[in-house]
Amino acid sequence: MISRRPFLMLCICLGLLYFRVAVSEIQLGSRISVKENNNWVSSNGDFAIKFFNRSNGHSAGIHFNSLSLPPSEQTVVWIAGGDLTVGEGSYFELTKKGELVLFDSLAGVIAWTSQSANSSVTSAVLRDNGNLVLLNRQNDIAWQSFDTPSDTLLPAQNFSSYQTLRAASGNSISSYYSLRLNKSGQLQLKWESNIVYWTSESHSEPFLRAVLSPDGALQLLDQNSKSVWSVYADDHNESDVKYRILRLDVDGNLRLYSWMQAAKSWRSVWHAISNQCNVFATCGLNGLCLYNSSGSAVCKCPFTQKTDINAKCLVPYQHNCRSGSSMFAYNHTFLYGIYPPNETIVHSSLLRCKSLCQEDPLCTASTFTNDGSGQCRLKQTRYISGYLDASVSSTSFVKRCSDPIAVFPVTPKSPSPSARNSEREQSHKFCIPCLIGATGGTIATFVIFQIGVAIWFYFIRNSFKPKAASAYSGPLPKSFSMFPYLEIRDITENFKHQIGPRTFKGMLENKQPVVVKALDATLEEKKFRCAASVLGSIHHKNLVKLEGYCCESGHRYMVCEFSKTKTLLNWLEDPKICTRLTWRKRMNICISVAKTILYLHSGCREFVCHGNLNCKTVVLDESLEAKVIDYGLACLEASNDGECAELDVRDFGKIVLTLIGGLEHQDNVECIYNHWLESQFNRIVDKRMDGVDRDELERFLRLSFWCLQVDQRMRPSMGEVVNVLESSVGVDSPPPPFAVPTVQPKGLEEPLESYSAA
Repeated sequence: MISRRPFLMLCICLGLLYFRVAVSEIQLGSRISVKENNNWVSSNGDFAIKFFNRSNGHSAGIHFNSLSLPPSEQTVVWIAGGDLTVGEGSYFELTKKGELVLFDSLAGVIAWTSQSANSSVTSAVLRDNGNLVLLNRQNDIAWQSFDTPSDTLLPAQNFSSYQTLRAASGNSISSYYSLRLNKSGQLQLKWESNIVYWTSESHSEPFLRAVLSPDGALQLLDQNSKSVWSVYADDHNESDVKYRILRLDVDGNLRLYSWMQAAKSWRSVWHAISNQCNVFATCGLNGLCLYNSSGSAVCKCPFTQKTDINAKCLVPYQHNCRSGSSMFAYNHTFLYGIYPPNETIVHSSLLRCKSLCQEDPLCTASTFTNDGSGQCRLKQTRYISGYLDASVSSTSFVKRCSDPIAVFPVTPKSPSPSARNSEREQSHKFCIPCLIGATGGTIATFVIFQIGVAIWFYFIRNSFKPKAASAYSGPLPKSFSMFPYLEIRDITENFKHQIGPRTFKGMLENKQPVVVKALDATLEEKKFRCAASVLGSIHHKNLVKLEGYCCESGHRYMVCEFSKTKTLLNWLEDPKICTRLTWRKRMNICISVAKTILYLHSGCREFVCHGNLNCKTVVLDESLEAKVIDYGLACLEASNDGECAELDVRDFGKIVLTLIGGLEHQDNVECIYNHWLESQFNRIVDKRMDGVDRDELERFLRLSFWCLQVDQRMRPSMGEVVNVLESSVGVDSPPPPFAVPTVQPKGLEEPLESYSAA
């Protein structure tokens, strides 16, 4: 008789195999949501896709899911949309069209999509290596999460020149730290877009890619998969390590982690920068980086009297000292500027480095490297950061005003014993008026409190009463709608009311006025819909809200709110109403516009450029509150986010000059710059404007010239622009903005392109 046991075991194995495949395969129409707290799991159980909580909402991502990892150590390795957070009722779905979508319940829109609706996707699989892939009819990969990394690389995940790792952020603004593979075949850690603070070795081989091997090596491979550069973990080749990750951490350092099963925790087994203080802007504006007695990096501000660790640490010198200035030495200290992050390097002695800064009225601090190179680094900004340690050979000098109040605050004198006794006797006397005043105040406070409680109960009670129906009984528009072309025609009464180039006024069914803007009908449908969904999820008090869009064959329209406002150009052209634009009003407009563009660049879930910022795309209401219109449309034609950002910075600089000088000199930057050099401010400022602050004028002019630099690398970011506008610190003297520098500053081999922390 034939034994049934082998046959039974075979059936069990096939059943388990089928079960694992069924679990890992994700069918079209599958969905996970925040409320249901469900997930999709890989066949080996090591990874899962699910929602997780964050400080400002929920994110959908891939986690370690192994039972050997405690829940607190189930690290997130990929997030849909990078740093996206969504509301409580949101979901992540593989649609019937084969597209992954993340729906945000707060905004009522699709916040992120894999853009694979036209790729013939038939299913999805979360593979055992943590890669989420969409498969087409031929079982080929149509899309994969490995191509869009967040802050983490997994073993066998390729990292190419078109990809970016960006550190996670603890707030709503994206992190400044990123990892990229440049065209020269170097891995580079960057702060913002232009400060390189760590670089791997350079190689001439083209088509390099980085990869983390399962045995704990980070390698650069050429097109033949041959290693041309590598670094190794402390536990390299140890077979008992089951999980490894490479992560760009929040503090800007790149680290390789291994899972320690015995300790039930992740351990750092390699890091790019051994000294955390060498990571650019580790302390930002809050001081200098140093290590405390426990070996932790902390921030300290040795040249100010402030004790608040979160307070800005600025050089005390302010260019306008009445009693001259003095230089204070700080041994074992290396300083560098934050805004702008470049500096002048000359060769000198220690004492000469001190005197060079002392003699230059614009210099705020200097650092002598004292390593045999004789390099003296001169800084002209109060935004100073750096690091200090006994092992650092550098000596730095910080300039202070010699004014007594600026140097040391006057400490109040202690009262004499007789004065203290007199005060004590006075305090013990019975004060009738004080008693009457205290009693009356208590009674008044009690009465006001009772009235407040009564009003509160009144509003609470009435808030639950059924509200009267409005006169309009039709459907209200959604937060962001897709309009058919026929409805666009109805809204605009067949494009009857034109209010600008290809722009028409319309009215929704609920009597809400809107503006309908016609766009290039040849725009690619997928790209247009994606851009529309991004723009529709943006909400900012200084941005005109988008209500919806139309995308049909031969038709592309954007629909936004309509408000009775005039453009900034209209205000400046009208001699009557222009007088309301005082100096303070104009500077407030500058700050509002700058914050708005900064929000578009780094506060949104995806980078958004304006692309057409000018006096026609900034509108003012009757209270002179600024709003920005027509934002994001230029992104549809853009191919490089960095170039778009630089374009917005340049256009902002033009707006600043226009607000300062009026329309007369708005296009003559060279003329304004020459007037500024000669201190002929009366020939710059709009004569219709009152209340000009001379110090602010100087600062805003300098800032605008930096924004208008022809060399894009020299322009500040919008984050730096806002920092300057919101503070009273001086701005470095800018070079002529209308000429490309042909000779780099002495000793500065790569201005604004790289930073050496050594």
